[in-house]
Amino acid sequence: MPTSAPDAFTTPRLAWERLRPAHFDDILAMHQDPRQMEWLGGVRDAEATQAYLERNLAHWDAHGFGLWMLRDRADGRMVGRGLLRTFPLEGVDEVEIGYGLHPDHWGKGLATEVAAACVEMGRTTLGRGTLVAVTHPGNVASHRVLLKAGFAEDQRRDEEGGPQLIFRWRAGAA
Repeated sequence: MPTSAPDAFTTPRLAWERLRPAHFDDILAMHQDPRQMEWLGGVRDAEATQAYLERNLAHWDAHGFGLWMLRDRADGRMVGRGLLRTFPLEGVDEVEIGYGLHPDHWGKGLATEVAAACVEMGRTTLGRGTLVAVTHPGNVASHRVLLKAGFAEDQRRDEEGGPQLIFRWRAGAA
């Protein structure tokens, strides 16, 4: 039986809601924003977005956790997404945290809020002693967020999609 994360919850400035098929238009808007997708593999069309949506819905069904859409608690506008998902790394099934925010919400500390919530959920609900995050080596803003959330650089690797920098959070690490 998969561990079950909440379908909805709040953090100080964000309302989190489990990914649903009805979020297609919100995800497509994110996927078509070149600034938001710069470090996430580039702009995606409707077909690629539908495949992304289906993969992430299937992840929820299989694992009981996954991608949440994020809304501003003050005005209800869509802010971005946060996630916990399985991530195979060197033969081990890790859990990855991730986030992506609309550019007009950058620089406000929201990514740090999302990362901290993902760490807390991974630690308490999923019972994980370690978590990983995957970034592009050039995404310095995301590196800063991960360092604030208690992650440390773990390894660099080259994959089909390009170079990756893996950060790792460990329970009890200073």
